Formats: sequence, structure tokens, C-alpha cells
Amino acid sequence: MQSSIYPKKLQSGDEIRVIAPAKSFKPSFTEEMKASAIKRLGLLGLKVSFGKYVNEVNEFESTTVEHRLEDLHDAFRDQNIKAILTVLGGTTSNQLLKYLDYELIKNNPKILCGLSDITSLANAIHTKTGLVTYSGPHFTLFGADKQVDYTMDYFRKCFFSEDTIDIKSSDKFCNNRWDKEEIENGGFWIINHGEARGTIIGGNLITLNLLQGSEFMPDLSNSILFLEDNDKESIRAVENHLQSLIHQPSFSAVKGIVLGRFQIGTKMTRELLTKIVKTKKELDNIPVIANLDFGHTTPMVTFPIGGECEIDTKNQKIEITKH
Repeated sequence: MQSSIYPKKLQSGDEIRVIAPAKSFKPSFTEEMKASAIKRLGLLGLKVSFGKYVNEVNEFESTTVEHRLEDLHDAFRDQNIKAILTVLGGTTSNQLLKYLDYELIKNNPKILCGLSDITSLANAIHTKTGLVTYSGPHFTLFGADKQVDYTMDYFRKCFFSEDTIDIKSSDKFCNNRWDKEEIENGGFWIINHGEARGTIIGGNLITLNLLQGSEFMPDLSNSILFLEDNDKESIRAVENHLQSLIHQPSFSAVKGIVLGRFQIGTKMTRELLTKIVKTKKELDNIPVIANLDFGHTTPMVTFPIGGECEIDTKNQKIEITKH
């Protein structure tokens, strides 16, 4: 893995570009929701523009590889664009990896932020170029009704400041971005105790695992893994995905694991997750903390892939020290 390149922080007045490297805009995301998202980003002083092909939708809820690449490369090439947000996740980002212009990206470093399927794109770009990328809200999440303030606060902390980010639990959460019901948050789950510092790698677990065996898979040495999965995955699938990651040659040098909140549909509980972790000997000597605000529930923190983190379970401290 190359040395980390940190993109410049944002300032009021900056323009950000919205692109669709996975799913395009759906008709269900109305013009009213889009206006709400633009308004919220405007409260941060940001101007929003869109890629040419964000509304093109085929039978895979996406568009052609060529059009997605054009929008992504244009966003990195355009010197007026200071950050890139994705529309949504999906299943198709890994189609782009062989065709990305990594030299263009490396020579024009800027913020790239998204989650879920964007995990493959974000980790591949970091692996190939050293550019620190970000797991955080899609553009569409700024159009949600509930629990947006926490998401915006951590978005601002990550992209407008160099200060250390101390991750605290939200008071309440919603099971997905469009839910109206707010659920009391139970705080962090400390599963294995310990202290660690390392480089953040991760995002969506199943999507990260799609990179295994390829030139795009990040080195896990000296990393703190930030991992999450959505309710399309069963408890058994989550355990399987975690075991697959443990089998990676560099996993023995992982320093710690931080797990995002599981959606209700997975039927994951603290007791079941503890049992999964405790039955894997490879995890015995590293700290494991779960139920953090990132993944497919809302609200969420924004974290840097390639940035630095420190964890201390005794004091329930999780700090992003470099982002």
C-alpha cells in the first residue's frame, strides 16, 4: 500500500459534485428530496452540481461503465470541484476498478465519499493511489427526514477541520434512512477489551471481501477495521464474511475491529455477536467494539479509509486522529 495522501479540507463556497458510480437516482427520490439535500449541504456553505449521467437508469438500476467512468473522471479532473459525493450504493462499483485512471486520481486528490457498494471503489482507489477516501453519507441521505443533524455534524468534523474526531454514540437511530421511527441507542458494545492504534480500512464487509485476491484488496497490516453489513445479510452470512476476512494473509497484523450498527433485519444481537467473536481465536488478542453509528442505519459518522485511529475500550474511546 502506498503512503496516504490526504485531500484538502472543504471551505464555505466550495463546489461538490454528485456522481453515480453504482446506482443512479431513482424516481422514488423526488425533486423535493433532492432540494432538501441541496439545502442541507448549502447550510455547510457547499454548492452542488451533478454528473451528466446520474439520472440514466438501466435494468441494473445503474448505467454503462463508460458513462460512470466519464462522470467520475470529469469530477476529479475539474479543478472547481473540491469533493465528490455518490448518489447511492448498489452492486456495480467493482465493474469500474480495472478501467479507472489512477494517475489522474492521484494527481488530482480530492474528497470521495459514499458507503455500501462504494466500499469497493473507495478501498481500491486508496490501495492503488494512496488517496484517503471516505465512508460516509451518500447525497441522498441528506434528503432524509430524521436523524440528519448527527450525520451532518460528523460530516462537518471530517471535511472542514483537522481536529481529532471523538466518536460518541447518537441518542437515537433509525433502522434505515427513510424510517420515521426513532429507536433508543444502546451505546457501544465492548466485546474484546484492549487499546490499539492503526490505519482505518473497511466499510461494507461483503463488498470489501469482493476485492479479495485482486490487486485492489488493501493490505490489512497495522489496520483498525471499520466493518458493517446491511439487513440483506443473515447472521450466518455475517459470520461467514468475517471468517473470510480473517483468512486474508495480512489479517494477523490487524490491530482492532470496530463494527457499525446492524440493521434489525439481520437479527443480530449483542449476545450473538459476542459469540461469533469469542469463537474466533484470531480475535482473542485484539479489541473489538460494536454498535457504532455507521453503516445502513442512520445517523452515521464519516470516517477516512487510510486515515488514523486510536481505540481504548476501558475508557470507551474511539478517536479518529488523522483524516
